[in-house]
Amino acid sequence: MEALPRLIVITDWSLPREQVFSAVAAIAPLGPAVGVQLRAPDAGGRRLWEDGRRLLGLLRPHGASLFVNGRLDVALALGAHLHLPSTGLSVEEVRPHLPSGCRVSVAIHPGEEVRARGAELALVSPVWSPGSKPGDTRPPLGPEGFFSLAARLPCPAFALGGVTAERVPLLGGRAQGVAVVSAVLAAPSPRDAASALLEALDPRPPSA
Repeated sequence: MEALPRLIVITDWSLPREQVFSAVAAIAPLGPAVGVQLRAPDAGGRRLWEDGRRLLGLLRPHGASLFVNGRLDVALALGAHLHLPSTGLSVEEVRPHLPSGCRVSVAIHPGEEVRARGAELALVSPVWSPGSKPGDTRPPLGPEGFFSLAARLPCPAFALGGVTAERVPLLGGRAQGVAVVSAVLAAPSPRDAASALLEALDPRPPSA
């Protein structure tokens, strides 16, 4: 199986639709290092499928991946990967229905570590206060809380919630990747923002 992406961008349809698709088109050429999670909790299956087809048309030519949030049926119809929210089904419940090579990511908050069993990756949140959820009252984990929770997971941990390129070094290389919303989708240049996050995760060694 191919390596996991390092950056997952989660869709936010409170932004103009064409802004979201334009941002995905801009970051898709970064290739397999990038993944997109199609999240639209208020959308029906038809809308998700149509949006997913459009996103796949942008991502697949570059080897970038798509995860569908919470909808097993839509993920199967698209041939996409699946993300399980904290209130959704468990990995054990969905795995028998997934084709070989289909990855499962899970949302993990403190006390939910068991949900990561059998997943390929876990989105751990909130590490910092989420920029896309100003009303979120959950206390941020902070880097130390992230380290503690990630160490108890059986799969790679991705940091989610208030992540910026400037904050990535505070994770001390202990995050397999990061997941963001507004840090890329609302950036003046989504491609530059995504590239900066990837560079912060894998900084180049200083020149000799």
